Amino acid sequence: MSSLLLYLPQQSGLLPKWLFFVSVVSSLNSLQSYRSPFYASQLYNAAPPNALASRTFGTWTFLSCVIRMYGAYFIDEPHVYDLTMATYAVALTHFLSEWLVFGSAKAKGRFVSPLCVATGSLLWMVCQRSAYLE
Repeated sequence: MSSLLLYLPQQSGLLPKWLFFVSVVSSLNSLQSYRSPFYASQLYNAAPPNALASRTFGTWTFLSCVIRMYGAYFIDEPHVYDLTMATYAVALTHFLSEWLVFGSAKAKGRFVSPLCVATGSLLWMVCQRSAYLE
């Protein structure tokens, strides 16, 4: 078990471990989006399942996952930190606009989790930027 811990980000603080965790969970969500169009449809007002939209969502999620994984291991690199932070800003913008502008989502059910993760992670990264990039 201790040998597995060596693969986790070794930087101090909880933020790198959080980025790693979110990245792993996001990769599993991407797989779900490829396996079944029902996953993405449950996020957006239980819209009729659309296989292409689900795979597109899965691809977008996996791209964010890759960037966040880099952020977990290279959190002290300014360009990687900013790019990782941008993934949460894009996700937050997407989820807020689907909820408040386009009306394709409601703040309930499965939709709340990614909204909270994007909001919390973005705020955490903004607050901790100077601590990791000194």
